[in-house]
Amino acid sequence: MQAATVSVLGLGEAGSAIARDLVAAGARVRGFDPVQPAPDGVEPAPDASAAAASADIVLSANSASVALEVAETVAPVLGRDALFADLNTSAPALKRAIAEVVGAWGVRFADVALLRGVPGLGVGTPALVSGTGAEEFATTFRSFGMPVTEVGTEAGAAAARKLARSVFMKGLAAAVAEALAAGRRLGCEEWLRSDIAATMVDADARLLDRMVEGSRVHAVRRVEEMTSAVAMLEELEVEPRIATASEAWLRSLAGSEASR
Repeated sequence: MQAATVSVLGLGEAGSAIARDLVAAGARVRGFDPVQPAPDGVEPAPDASAAAASADIVLSANSASVALEVAETVAPVLGRDALFADLNTSAPALKRAIAEVVGAWGVRFADVALLRGVPGLGVGTPALVSGTGAEEFATTFRSFGMPVTEVGTEAGAAAARKLARSVFMKGLAAAVAEALAAGRRLGCEEWLRSDIAATMVDADARLLDRMVEGSRVHAVRRVEEMTSAVAMLEELEVEPRIATASEAWLRSLAGSEASR
């Protein structure tokens, strides 16, 4: 498979990093981006259709806002043996819509969810894949060095798992930012940053269990704690978005426990 012709549509940070690694691995790579130039070793194409024509595999690494349009544009020029892989982070419903578009032309579809930041990892970025072309994508890209896990033949299954994970990852980022904003106002930002980092380093499955089960068991007490945190943030003029949401969630848990 190292002689495969791969088309990369979208040459931003992620697309360019993957394209460069594919070239290094021996693939013939064509690329198109309306703004970014093709990296060294990638054959530039004048438009998306020209890049995709006669390609064995097409990687769409644009954005969710144009993902369906890109699929509609290139699907008619793809051969029936081609594989169209959508790497964009989008809702499962959009992945299913893209699968329908390319499937109508007899093209297999891979819903690819990249699980880490691509810069620095390139084609070595861990990924989930689902869809009619999941097995082919996994086999091919493992040979290029990508750790791929297949999660079924349904388009959107990989995207759903990634978005569920995103609730945690992006929610955690928002919570950390809000906490550090409070630490900055209190004059203890560096201490708080170090304490949060140490907590992350020591995190394990037991911490996860304590967070989930402990919140249920101690919901009433933790409501009071977060009520105090919200009041403090408001006094510090830090908008308590995450703290308020946490307080509301704990109140719902406390209510559920009380009704048992």
